[in-house]
Amino acid sequence: MGGTGVALPPAASQAELWSGYFAAHYPGRVAPIAEKIFSNAGVRTRQAAVSPLDEDVSGWSTERRMRRYQEEAMPLGKEAVERALVASGLAATDVGLFAVCSCTGYATPGLDILLARDLGMSPRTQRLFIGHMGCYAALPGLGAISDFVTSRGRPALLLCAELTSLHIQPPAARLETQQVVSHALFGDAAVAVVVRPEQRGGYAVREIAALTDPTTADHMSWEVTDLGFRMGLSARVPQVLARHVRPMVDELLAAHDLTVADVDGWAVHPGGPRILETVERRLDLPETALATSRAVLDAHGNCSSATVLLILDALRRSPAPPRRVLALAFGPGLTLYAVLLELV
Repeated sequence: MGGTGVALPPAASQAELWSGYFAAHYPGRVAPIAEKIFSNAGVRTRQAAVSPLDEDVSGWSTERRMRRYQEEAMPLGKEAVERALVASGLAATDVGLFAVCSCTGYATPGLDILLARDLGMSPRTQRLFIGHMGCYAALPGLGAISDFVTSRGRPALLLCAELTSLHIQPPAARLETQQVVSHALFGDAAVAVVVRPEQRGGYAVREIAALTDPTTADHMSWEVTDLGFRMGLSARVPQVLARHVRPMVDELLAAHDLTVADVDGWAVHPGGPRILETVERRLDLPETALATSRAVLDAHGNCSSATVLLILDALRRSPAPPRRVLALAFGPGLTLYAVLLELV
């Protein structure tokens, strides 16, 4: 990973979002429980391209939400990509593969085509769109562009652009805990990263591993409805994660004659405080190991696929960047992805 570019829409505090919108969204007996979920989400501020403080999208059709996605994602994505190219010292015409991840909006022609056009990429630039994989999508995306760079010897660029603010669901008369948790956690972001041959001053991808437990496919979902995309999130997700994360991490590291103790940087997708606590406990990590993951959750919320890239960017910009980083992300399937990176 070379240059990184981050683009964020305007921010609002969690307290402001609650008092200015969600308190009225969850009336009656639901309100105290919902407020407690908001206060315990580990989120202090979040960014929203379409803020509920300004516009109530909860009754919008999916068509209307998708049109707005294209309007908002284009400038955010362009800003992130331009910053990543500048940080890498590359021109848009240098990009051999342009990959885009998103699970919050779709259109054809999509962001990959329109941004390649607007940024002046070559007509021969290869493109890849990775859709609806959810929060872990950045890691297979990173694997795809890294493989391209290795095999073709040309730079590649990955953009993760997520606008979760477009998928606020209508108010419900009864408590729907999964929806409250979703509304309390998610934020918007666009992050782009460049991988180039003979990378210097960034992180090289050393290994990628995936594990899917199909017996728990109903534990996490992202369903397309007439009123946007609806999150399904079982309270049993941390239990499944606890069962799989340690064996998976140990196996990946052992392939490089490493152990957990050899990793000095952790980029763990903060699906919520319980997810981070589960990983920390199962891997026997010190209290400070996931400080950056918690800081990103605190400042940005869960930005779906863009989140792990925000954490990696923060680790890289730290005064003493860790030499060896393990990135972990989780999503529908139930799927776990892990990437081992090393500073070069």
